[in-house]
Amino acid sequence: MKQEIVQALLYTLPSIASGFVAYYFFKEYGKSNTSLQKLKLVKESKNLTTTLRLQAYERMTLFLERISLANIVLRIKAKNDNKQAYELSLIHTIETEFEHNLAQQIYISDACWNVISTAKNTTVQIIRDCANDAAILNADELRKNIIQKVINKQGPSDTALAFIKNEVNEYF
Repeated sequence: MKQEIVQALLYTLPSIASGFVAYYFFKEYGKSNTSLQKLKLVKESKNLTTTLRLQAYERMTLFLERISLANIVLRIKAKNDNKQAYELSLIHTIETEFEHNLAQQIYISDACWNVISTAKNTTVQIIRDCANDAAILNADELRKNIIQKVINKQGPSDTALAFIKNEVNEYF
């Protein structure tokens, strides 16, 4: 009987040892596979975030181009000769464009958003200052005066665009 127990143990010990080795390898494989899946998810998430950030920078670049004083007065024509109506039309267009892009601020830095907001506010203020000039009597003169203001100097949109380009270059 004792010999039968020893013989049974001799047959079962290799099976038990193989079972422990297999368990250990499958356990490690499972950990490795889980880590690999987490790494893939992080990488995909980072790629998605990068794509969203780039799209936000692109949208804000387009916004700044659209509200650039030279571009906006060429794109938005006066419906009549009333300079106040033209002023309001320009400002309304800028505010609408800005509101349309408000969600982009979650994808760009606070500093960049502040520069963009400042460019928008400065652009509106330049339009208001030109419209408040008593020497300007109609919409066409307002339009010409706005163009004269930016013809030889960098406008607020240009400054903000330079900031965006610099930030994107640092990010990538």
